[in-house]
Amino acid sequence: MRARWGVLGLVFGLVAADDGLNGWLRYAPLPEGLRSNLTKLPSRIVVLNTTATGNTPISVAAKELQAGIKGILGTELAIATEATNTSIVVGTVDAYSAKYRELNASALEEDGYWLIKKGPKVHILGKNERGALYGAFEYLSRLAKGDFSDVDIISNPDAPIRWTNEWDNLDGSIERGYAGPSIFFRNGGIVKDLTRVRQYARLLASLGINAIVVNNVNANANLLNDENIDGLGRIADTIRPYGLQVGISLNFASPQLLGGLSTFDPLDSKVIEWWTEKTNKLYKRVPDLAGYLVKANSEGQPGPLTYNRTLADGANLFARAVKPHGGIIMFRAFVYNHHADWNDWKFDRANAAVEFFKHLDGKFLDNVVVQIKYGPIDFQVREPASPLFANIPNTNMAIELQVTQEYLGHQDHLVYIAPLWKEILDFDMRVDSKPSHVRDIVAGRRYNKKLGGYAGVVNVGTNTTWLGSHLAMSNLYAYGKLAWDPTQDSVSILQDWTKLTFGHDRSVLDTITKISMESWPAYENYTGNLGIQTLTDILYTHFGPNPASQDGNGWGQWTRADGKTIGMDRTVKNGTGNAGQYPPELAAKYEEIETTPENLLLWFHHVNYTTRLSTGKTVIQHFYDAHYDGAATAQTFVTAWESLRGKIDTERFEHVLFRLKFQAGHSLVWRDAVNGFYRNLSGIPDELDRVWNHKYRIEAESMQLTGYGPVKVFPTETASNFTAIMVSNSAAGSRGEAVTVLDVEAGIYDIAINYYDVTDGRAHYGAFLNDEPLLEWIGNLEDKLGHAFSTKLDGHSATRIGIEGVELKKGDVLKIIGIVDGIELAPLDYVSILPAGIID
Repeated sequence: MRARWGVLGLVFGLVAADDGLNGWLRYAPLPEGLRSNLTKLPSRIVVLNTTATGNTPISVAAKELQAGIKGILGTELAIATEATNTSIVVGTVDAYSAKYRELNASALEEDGYWLIKKGPKVHILGKNERGALYGAFEYLSRLAKGDFSDVDIISNPDAPIRWTNEWDNLDGSIERGYAGPSIFFRNGGIVKDLTRVRQYARLLASLGINAIVVNNVNANANLLNDENIDGLGRIADTIRPYGLQVGISLNFASPQLLGGLSTFDPLDSKVIEWWTEKTNKLYKRVPDLAGYLVKANSEGQPGPLTYNRTLADGANLFARAVKPHGGIIMFRAFVYNHHADWNDWKFDRANAAVEFFKHLDGKFLDNVVVQIKYGPIDFQVREPASPLFANIPNTNMAIELQVTQEYLGHQDHLVYIAPLWKEILDFDMRVDSKPSHVRDIVAGRRYNKKLGGYAGVVNVGTNTTWLGSHLAMSNLYAYGKLAWDPTQDSVSILQDWTKLTFGHDRSVLDTITKISMESWPAYENYTGNLGIQTLTDILYTHFGPNPASQDGNGWGQWTRADGKTIGMDRTVKNGTGNAGQYPPELAAKYEEIETTPENLLLWFHHVNYTTRLSTGKTVIQHFYDAHYDGAATAQTFVTAWESLRGKIDTERFEHVLFRLKFQAGHSLVWRDAVNGFYRNLSGIPDELDRVWNHKYRIEAESMQLTGYGPVKVFPTETASNFTAIMVSNSAAGSRGEAVTVLDVEAGIYDIAINYYDVTDGRAHYGAFLNDEPLLEWIGNLEDKLGHAFSTKLDGHSATRIGIEGVELKKGDVLKIIGIVDGIELAPLDYVSILPAGIID
């Protein structure tokens, strides 16, 4: 038998240990088999722009080329000033033209690069220094993938704005961050050691990202005190050599909170003066400050509406302040009423962006960009493209994507998000019945705007994996690649990342491709499908299941589920009118059930559970089946990954395996909670009799209990049979026992134990068979995983541990012992005795 969880022992392979810090920039030695096409290496690196100091993108490019070629090919090249026919020449087009000959580089745009390789002769030329650095990273990426082919390409970014947003707080915490504390802030100020900031800048530069907004959109006004302004300058100095600029989020009420004014009215002369002076001070310390990001009048944040001013008045206040310095204002469209009246069937949070911004189209200054979440609600597992993209053609726009998995499993569930983003970016809004793909709208092409682009909410932390999971880094890589060129294919992006991150073994490439491409559909299936949104607990951690939390409150993420019907009626004829916010072709499509895509059925329509889909299934049966299918797919990720043992270094192999096993168990929690909730609400049984029928389970409360007692769980559906057990005495070290006599045919079984791992406690557990130890473990997932933990028994804390290959027979006695620690009273839900290959 073997434990199904935990570190299962060392595997000694030929792959080197890797903690993930270098991400896809490992520059690992290229296998000999891939070097066969390499006939001759370059002999030196020639650096143009020789007047530059050692802290410029050109100098960084030269150092990266040196390090990369040494790591990948084992050859160290010197940096020189004179070129030969076997040189790598790196610099700007202007510098090349000045030193050698005039080039016709009219096709190059800002930040673009020209990469020419012919044998050992390589020219990497940028429109600017940043472009040259991007070209160097592209050349190294090709080498690392074993691509030595000759090339002559010009590559330009699709849009000028390619920013990350980091929701870091001054105290070092990160809102919706799942990989440890901030790399930027601690104890109210900027950290002294900016090594991790430099390392992050290197990763982002390799993707063509050109700015980082370093602090939370729910901003703290103290960011603008003198000490922190100097700290922002230190960050800017650190990342500038990588072609990156600093941006900051502002608290709209800063003149009052920090400046001591009685108002923050954007039209008040004293407020205008305060912001002008503060902005000038910022630019004096950070001359290349990218600009400001503003969240206003949303979720309790202050803004211009407080004074009956418009959102454009607020945005333009900042736009005028940064205009002389070349700065940009990113003004979030995430404005809505989170105290809405649940009883008002005409109210719709999905309408908010158009309602707040459409009438202001053309009133924003030309250095304002409205930053729009990809869907009308909030980073759900599936949403239609935001209608705002079609409603403000005279305004600069950027799309806001979320790399951090706030509603997608907090990086402790594998979800490769690029296919979701591609669906949105490739979506045709059909404005004026003409092609109007979202990617062309945000790039500025569709409406002939000069500004536009991408904002990715990333939220890296001090964990060496950056995001808390090695596999989650595929999403950061994909975000950068799509921001540069949104026409790229998500599979190709994934496979490039895999080769750069995990090497060239074909089985590794195929396995990671398979499980990653299956991950978003699987997660959608076991969390929320047919456009119902992610059925997570929106009032708490946004991690585990709680369908009831969607409704009956003012947050507006409603499903309108009752005993007979489900879904939002967003039609014009009967509902909230949201369908009518789209251009006519789409409005007509979404207005009718028959023409609405089924994966958005419950987004746009309120239907009976018994409504038939194109498959012939009812809506409720589709729910049941999809949740079973999604959870079943998640189980296969573990087996697939285990097949790679010895082909990936032990550190990363075990790290990923641990998370995939957690996901496999937690997907069952999701499946049972969502299906159980709607089974109870609708009263309609599962046609296959799976929901509420778990023949392999032994409920903990039905076992012989000593020191344990039953306890109700909320939400009730997050416990099997609605009940768990906890040690009755809450004193530290108190002990409980749960015993059952097994009634099984003799054979080999897997044992699964579902329990709750709450934060602020690390209970000890032991499982025994006929008094012989099977497994010991500690409820310490908060030390191993990054998701937002719970202090309660619920869908966030529910988890599973297992033991494989146990020989059992009728009459065997299974005993589980739990020992209290902190507030964790060793809670248990059930035990499953599973024949081989069965998942309950």
